[in-house]
Amino acid sequence: MKISQKGLYALQAMMMLARHHNQGAIRIRDIAYEEALPEKFLELILLELKNARMVESVRGAKGGYQLRRDPADVNLSDIIRLIDGPLAPFGDADQLRELIDRDIPHRALYQVFLDVRDAAARILDHTTLADLINGNAPRPGKLAKHLKKTKKQTASILPMVVGGKSE
Repeated sequence: MKISQKGLYALQAMMMLARHHNQGAIRIRDIAYEEALPEKFLELILLELKNARMVESVRGAKGGYQLRRDPADVNLSDIIRLIDGPLAPFGDADQLRELIDRDIPHRALYQVFLDVRDAAARILDHTTLADLINGNAPRPGKLAKHLKKTKKQTASILPMVVGGKSE
């Protein structure tokens, strides 16, 4: 899965705003300096985040940007989807499901791609800005347990087809 430079800058800016949540607005110049981001590019990113109602701008001498919601209510997937579009590293889920149904000889391959896409989406859907700034981002062992629980609840298992025979 690739995240664009713009997406990475948006995540970094949002993390900085999360660290300063409830401390007032932060000037673009200060965000850019602290996060080592290009100021002009950051302006465009923050405008996009503002239009999506993730951040709000404050005018005046103490103006700048701040989060509209609590950091615990902002999932990384929301930010990435806004800036970079779908989270799909191998195509979107609907396209993969269609390929699974239509391309029988390659069904197992597309199912793996769908599983990878779903796992990445689950991680990003269940990781918030608060998790990142508090050091509670998912860890491999903890995440594996969570994904097993989630997979049991939501997975649909397709039979693997090898050599024209179902196994």
